[in-house]
Amino acid sequence: MDLAIDAPVPAAPDCAVDGTWLACIECDETFAPFEAVRYTCDECGGLLEARYDDPPTFDEFGSGAPSEGPDRGVWRYREALPFDLGVTLPEGDTPLHRVPRIEESVGVDALRIKHEGMNPTGSFKDRGMTVGVRVAKELGVGALACASTGNTSAALAAYGGRGGMETLVLLPEGKVAAGKIAQASLHGARILEVDGNFDACLDIVQELAARGEAYLLNSLNPFRLEGQKTIGFEILEEFHADYGDFPDRIVLPVGNAGNTAALYKGFRELVGSGALDVDEVPKLTGVQAEGAAPMVEAIEEGNDEVRRWEEVETRATAIRIGNPVNAPKAIPGIRNTGGTAVAVSDEAITDAQRDLAEEGVGVEPASAASLAGLRKLRREGVVADDEQVVCLTTGHLLKDPDAAYEAGGDPEPVPNDADAVLDHIRG
Repeated sequence: MDLAIDAPVPAAPDCAVDGTWLACIECDETFAPFEAVRYTCDECGGLLEARYDDPPTFDEFGSGAPSEGPDRGVWRYREALPFDLGVTLPEGDTPLHRVPRIEESVGVDALRIKHEGMNPTGSFKDRGMTVGVRVAKELGVGALACASTGNTSAALAAYGGRGGMETLVLLPEGKVAAGKIAQASLHGARILEVDGNFDACLDIVQELAARGEAYLLNSLNPFRLEGQKTIGFEILEEFHADYGDFPDRIVLPVGNAGNTAALYKGFRELVGSGALDVDEVPKLTGVQAEGAAPMVEAIEEGNDEVRRWEEVETRATAIRIGNPVNAPKAIPGIRNTGGTAVAVSDEAITDAQRDLAEEGVGVEPASAASLAGLRKLRREGVVADDEQVVCLTTGHLLKDPDAAYEAGGDPEPVPNDADAVLDHIRG
């Protein structure tokens, strides 16, 4: 399949339903969207994409909203999704923060922070789940499953619970922040801790899904990414409303590379509809922690595939992933938009987390990787001072309270007396 930014909109094959179908990005085989549970191509095992024969323009977004559905957030973009409404809490419509002190210190023309931690369960994963759980209902599936570094499990449990479905999550033992485990548990998921890393958990969940035991809702599922592409739609609309043009670059953390793939797909659809010119597409720029950077390695070495890292380690638990399954979609997204990928240290991530917090934007460590990466690229001269940039932050501060506590200052003991308090803070 042609993943070029200006690839023509394909005609609907005979298997399409209301102009929607699944297509393999490797061999171009096509499939009906909802006749069977399917995550990868039956013919070659390649990744699948949801495709549409009539992608919408900006003017079409928000039209025809059902009376019972939200007119903002993910389902504002129903014309670019497989349904008019999903299992919703609702999600999306997250803020595009101004951070003037950071903008000045980084030295770019404009810098905004798209804070996906303001979704219902505190991360961008809610955007994918509202679509994915709706598809599961369409398929008649009763049980949902995922492997997770934390955020996916919280979103799956919440949306599965909302949809009245059983949920199973597999987590790498001792490697998931307590706040995320607490969410999944309270929302009713059955939680299994695996003696292995995230990639091992995903291997097991894929095998369970192949046996028909549950419906897989990791980002290997093509419908998950349909909800996530609305992040890009919101960024473009919000940024254009404030500046009269689109950002030059979007910098985002990379774990399984689902957001990179999803944003690129959304931008391709906007180009295909005529809503966006090729030279208006933002440069997609991925950031990984140095201890878990297989995508960066692939981009720097000019490879079309990633080499699986068996050992990964970083305090940014949400991106502690050594085998990003969406790399075949994400690598073309970075290269075809003129972007790049960069690895940053855990110390740089923590510094960025503190600085964002001082501007009132509370994010978990993985989220702060985007700002850390932008700073590194500015120092290296890759990002110019006249660029307009959006950094995507993917999860809320309270997703990882232990990391937040370690990054912050320690409480200071004082006597139980007002004068003593004043003496302490003035001294």
